Amino acid sequence: MKILLILNDPPYGTERSYNGLRLAKTLAKKGAEVTVFLMADAVACTRHGQKVPQGYYNLELMVKSVLRGGEVLLCGTCMDARGLTDEDLVEGARRSTMDELTERTLEADKVLVF
Repeated sequence: MKILLILNDPPYGTERSYNGLRLAKTLAKKGAEVTVFLMADAVACTRHGQKVPQGYYNLELMVKSVLRGGEVLLCGTCMDARGLTDEDLVEGARRSTMDELTERTLEADKVLVF
């Protein structure tokens, strides 16, 4: 089964992106073909070198975990608007486009939006 998760919220300050990535990781473990598409402030979830207080979740590590069994794509326009470059990204996550999001949406059996 192909599942597309679209995340919009920032990595911290709300737990939507965290929960979306948790679900993506679990779905991939169960054998689903998972694609996570990050838009708006969610693109910051893939910034490498995140430092968080001890005991607090780290979205960089969550993204890396999802990448072991799925794919993480970022809206290029959203990246540009936030000054995020390809070099800022966790290895394996990549810049994408609305055209690719459209294709993935049409191919998906389920689309979940966080």
